[in-house]
Amino acid sequence: MTADQLQTLLEPLFPGLMGVRLLEVAPERVVAELEVRPDLCTSGGILHGGAYMAFADTLGAVGTVVNLGAGQRTTTTDSSTKFIAGAKVGTRVRGESIALHRGRTTHVWQTSVTNADGRLCAVVTQTQLILGASA
Repeated sequence: MTADQLQTLLEPLFPGLMGVRLLEVAPERVVAELEVRPDLCTSGGILHGGAYMAFADTLGAVGTVVNLGAGQRTTTTDSSTKFIAGAKVGTRVRGESIALHRGRTTHVWQTSVTNADGRLCAVVTQTQLILGASA
């Protein structure tokens, strides 16, 4: 699937509601951006931790979807987030998710989220379980 096709799938779902915009999609790497809107922020005008996590989770899931065989689907089994810096309302964050492991039954993705200044804001590592037909 292309980035445009995947973007169309995301639009009516939670990632579309958040405003996730896929920029690059490949079997080992996914890149996207997200506008830091007031409704995604804490009262201090900084991107909410849950928004970072949902953004990164989307990228790891998209990366896994690109690798699925016919009849397969995926779900997140675990996720770990390290918060490092903030992103201010009115700016954009960029996420780059890299496949650390692409096995038959699980994939592990690590997403780095940077702010408009290029500063690392969060690192998220997640495991995706592959369900359904055999690869």
